[in-house]
Amino acid sequence: MRAADACTRLVTALLGASPTAGRERISERELRDLVAANTLLDPVERRIIDEVLVSGARMVREVMVPRTEVVFLAARLTLTEAAEFVRAETHSRYPVVDGTHDDVIGFVHLRDVLLHPEDDPRNTVGELTRDIKKVPGTKRVLATLMEMRREGHHLAVVVDEYGGTAGIVTLEDLIEELVGEIHDEYDVVADPPSGRPTEVDGRLNLADFAERIGFALPTGPYETVGGFVMAALGRLPRTGDEVAVPGTHPRALPGPSRVAELDGGSPEGGWLLRVLAVEGRRVARVGIVPVPGPEHPVSVPAARTDEDVDA
Repeated sequence: MRAADACTRLVTALLGASPTAGRERISERELRDLVAANTLLDPVERRIIDEVLVSGARMVREVMVPRTEVVFLAARLTLTEAAEFVRAETHSRYPVVDGTHDDVIGFVHLRDVLLHPEDDPRNTVGELTRDIKKVPGTKRVLATLMEMRREGHHLAVVVDEYGGTAGIVTLEDLIEELVGEIHDEYDVVADPPSGRPTEVDGRLNLADFAERIGFALPTGPYETVGGFVMAALGRLPRTGDEVAVPGTHPRALPGPSRVAELDGGSPEGGWLLRVLAVEGRRVARVGIVPVPGPEHPVSVPAARTDEDVDA
């Protein structure tokens, strides 16, 4: 509801009205109807409001940095050890744990470690730890952004339904979700690709995948492309695994084949998602291969398996 409140203030500002003129809450649907019926908004303003509504309504867990990608610091580390460690990293803030990754007790800033006064009696990371905000993974992006800005937090731990650490989210992550990528002078910005990408990061969420690639993957108990591939295969993925995407319901093929397919069909022939790289148990890179339709049939061989090599 806070997302709708924020968008209400945006709409009233664009219309030249006072954002405090009315305090009654309205639903997102009512807000969309208000925008559609208004004749004072130009196409650009309508698009901005629509993008804020769509992005702001997404959950934090969809935009967070997953736990497996987070760099944690142990509270028992000495400042000398921590300084040596952070010099090799590229982050400015580090969650601090006292035990497992589910036991986040706070965070330290890069300057806390590197610019620590020599006469300070504190000599471990745990003694320099600052309070850290914790938010549920189901909290909405826009509501989280407003809350973090109001409370002065730049980093938050995302907590799953079991109380464990699901990942982290930064103020920059939330802002980028609403306005697009933000680059500073230290970022290496690649030239924009021409045409449809041929591969994506396995952590790419389903909504961004659909927008970037041009077709949507079936929804399910996963939020990323890598999660979809794993669900379709029904096991941990390996490099070379393939998933065909002509329909909407994933199922893994029986036998030694390392290709999974989806029930249903597509007049265009569909697509093939190929696992290009795996990091640990996670899909790191996914290739996207178009499959011609029936009028242009093509044979897509399955990747070789360990059994094939032994034979």
